[in-house]
Amino acid sequence: MSSNPVAETVASLLPRAKTELTELVAFKSVADFAQFPKSESEGAANWIAGALRAEGFVDVALLDTPDGTQSVYGYLPGPEGAKTVLLYAHYDVQPPLDEAGWTTPPFELTERNGRWYGRGTADCKGGLIMHLLALRALKADGGVPVHVKVIVEGSEEQGTGGLERYAEQHPELLTADTIVIGDAGNFRVGLPTVTTTLRGMTLLRVQVDTLGGNLHSGQFGGAAPDALAALVRILDSLRAEDGSTTVDGLDAGARWEGLEYTEEQFRKDAKVLEGVGLIGDGSVADRIWARPAVTVLGIDCPPVVGATPSVQAGARALISLRVPPGVDAAEATKLLQAHIEAHTPWGARVSTEQIGQGQAFRADTSSPAYQAMADAMAVAYPGETMQYAGQGGSIPLCNTLAGLYPQAEILLIGLSEPEAQIHAVNESVSPQELERLSVAEALFLRNYAAG
Repeated sequence: MSSNPVAETVASLLPRAKTELTELVAFKSVADFAQFPKSESEGAANWIAGALRAEGFVDVALLDTPDGTQSVYGYLPGPEGAKTVLLYAHYDVQPPLDEAGWTTPPFELTERNGRWYGRGTADCKGGLIMHLLALRALKADGGVPVHVKVIVEGSEEQGTGGLERYAEQHPELLTADTIVIGDAGNFRVGLPTVTTTLRGMTLLRVQVDTLGGNLHSGQFGGAAPDALAALVRILDSLRAEDGSTTVDGLDAGARWEGLEYTEEQFRKDAKVLEGVGLIGDGSVADRIWARPAVTVLGIDCPPVVGATPSVQAGARALISLRVPPGVDAAEATKLLQAHIEAHTPWGARVSTEQIGQGQAFRADTSSPAYQAMADAMAVAYPGETMQYAGQGGSIPLCNTLAGLYPQAEILLIGLSEPEAQIHAVNESVSPQELERLSVAEALFLRNYAAG
């Protein structure tokens, strides 16, 4: 890689990239303003707008999206008649979870064991830095050969769809020949990977009520219908004996064709405790990329500390359902709601509220952009061939963009490989991956322009 001027420039820019990522990680830009002040997200958005202006972007704007957050947009004109490439990242992050579980503070970028730790380093503030590095490297070696649009979303992790709705209302804004979503990741460190499918998702809040108020468990327990017990029954009905997701009417037997994921590697990546089995059937890739998966994200009930001997009158849960490609998320939501109602015991009152939804995505890997990226990755990762993988997570915007711009090619790359531990404590990014992927993106833009 070192004899390549683009690679040399990226390597020389890494210290600056670390400084910038440190500044960006310091913003507590969680787009849940009940947890973190809105000013933190606004600060991050303004930082990004300033960075784009400094790179020569025009029409830089903070877009007020319908969910109350801001996305940052900028346009960098290229040569006349050139193709247009849209580069995507998001600056909002997951909450830090248990801050005591972090070895170093979540909003302070810290170098440790050759990785940079901090919330958002990989998902997805590092994705923005990757885009900036790629563009700077091209500028230093002949110029950027395409028109570039950058869009940096402010509420991707919340699933509230602000940017999707904004794009639908302003479809001309993000038009492009190719879209590079910088929010995925390599299958493992050092193995260049494009993500070709994403599962969709739906989020449901489930409320169960059985009594006018809590009751003494000695005086009434045994006959009084317990709302928490009813909720546990409902949640248990969503899994078969082997742990497979079972939603009445939802196909759970699809197969994954492509990169395989060994059980041994998955156990290591997922940090499964010794002696604990994996759940579901079929290959690991089938389970996490091609099939539905339900997860109970939270339950509202009395905490153990301070609990009283009571039969619970009400209980509530937040359920996520990941929806495989080929299944409509709205249809899956209806099936999930019907399943919950059908499996509610004892005539308990149950209500469901949908609080987020996104469609699954499948890319066209036969397009010219994929060849341009494969050639770029072969240079950035000497001796390696670009792999196709799925991702069990959801990026609802992908489907919105695919619907708005059916002619556009969409590629997903990024910094979220398994060691990054995104959404968990001690999230980190590999600076080597940041370097190599920035080189790959720069070379991709050059290959694509010449194609």
